[in-house]
Amino acid sequence: MKKRIFCLLITAFITINAVSQNISLKKGVVLDSIEITDTDGENFALFLPKSFNLDQKWPIVFVFDLKGNSKQSIQMFAAAAENQNYIIASPNQLNDSLSISENVLLTSRMMNFVLSTLPVDSQRMYTAGFTEGAKFASVLPVIIKNIKGVVSVGEPIGNTDVLDSKNSFHYIGLVGADDYNLIEMQLNEKMLNSLRFPNELFIFENGSAPTSLEYIEKSLVVFTLEAMAKGVVQKDEAFIAENYKATLALIESLIARNKLIKANNLISESLSIYRSLVDTDALKARQKSLQKDKNYKALKRSESGYSFKEMLLREDYDYALYEDVLNYNFNNLGWWNYQMQELKKYSLSANSLEAQMGKRLTGFVNHLVDSNIRELGAEPTVDEEGISYLWMLKTITNPKEYASYINVISYAAKVEDYGTALFYLEELLKAGYQDKKALYEIEHSALLRITPEFNLLVEKYLKDARYEVIEQ
Repeated sequence: MKKRIFCLLITAFITINAVSQNISLKKGVVLDSIEITDTDGENFALFLPKSFNLDQKWPIVFVFDLKGNSKQSIQMFAAAAENQNYIIASPNQLNDSLSISENVLLTSRMMNFVLSTLPVDSQRMYTAGFTEGAKFASVLPVIIKNIKGVVSVGEPIGNTDVLDSKNSFHYIGLVGADDYNLIEMQLNEKMLNSLRFPNELFIFENGSAPTSLEYIEKSLVVFTLEAMAKGVVQKDEAFIAENYKATLALIESLIARNKLIKANNLISESLSIYRSLVDTDALKARQKSLQKDKNYKALKRSESGYSFKEMLLREDYDYALYEDVLNYNFNNLGWWNYQMQELKKYSLSANSLEAQMGKRLTGFVNHLVDSNIRELGAEPTVDEEGISYLWMLKTITNPKEYASYINVISYAAKVEDYGTALFYLEELLKAGYQDKKALYEIEHSALLRITPEFNLLVEKYLKDARYEVIEQ
């Protein structure tokens, strides 16, 4: 059936007709559940910039989230999309519990609906995502034609084996300096360079400009500049000059704040972006001067030293955890506690490079534990003792994740190891847990929760126990 699109006189809205269904779409806000016709309740979130009209074709970014937070993810792109005149769309039904083929089919139906109802520029379609959604976004250009670029926030490429230099796309990675994925994303950058994929890696620091949101907008600017360089859209000399000037100002700001490594990295990325659009000789000279600076050289040596130390510690942690789970080495929990105390010291260091290393390693250890829990839980016969060890370890690596304590208590009660159950109950309460009702509903704890010891602990930390403790 022919689909017609027409505009209301009210400029804040657009009305589209899709398969005989009129849909009024407000511009400048995130719309969280646009129904996809001829599907079983599938829908998507959408953002149209206030400048949107039906008289021209628009670039679009399809944002993916596999944790059910599509609206939140699209909101992260909304300000950038408003400023840079992009449409943003995100399917709501994707989930990491589905197979990649199921998620691809859901995505294809959403994309086809959007392309059939909105004036999208088919040569300016991009994907983006956060965490697992970023991995999914990074493989879509291999599966779905006409996707020209990817913005991956906080995650490396999902599967580098499927990349082909004959079918390249523009990859932009965004990652925090204290994110354990930084190393993998730096390795991705080297691999993409070897395949001659156009790519940038922007590293941001929490609490310091430029922020992750600013880099999201910069990513859209990069896509627009690339489209201009390739002749996909007409060159806008004022737009190019404005953004180049802003980039130069940011580089000088970083140098003034002694963020010399970050400034050098930004110069390298900027040369890649602007070399076919403006004369970059002055920028090349600035980089050459910066790299001769003795402070820069000292920082670079220090960065290399911490990177080497980090790689060694990651290998140690990976091997130690493998051995501990294999042998149920509960006696090694004390060693892990010591390691986490050391990482905490690093994280609190006045040396920013050391502090970032400490935070990355803390994230890496938690990632290792979580990965092992998922792997053991997915086995046909679940290794309950192995998972119990990992839950105990998680109370050390992430003390505020209360579910780990509860899981330990549940398993210990199941095997009638009440001493362990009571120990972790007290550790849970010491950590600040307040949900008394949930304590009396822990699985397998029916006998445990009527004991005087259990109720004395609840009374000690939460004042009132459910069962009265009778003094003998």
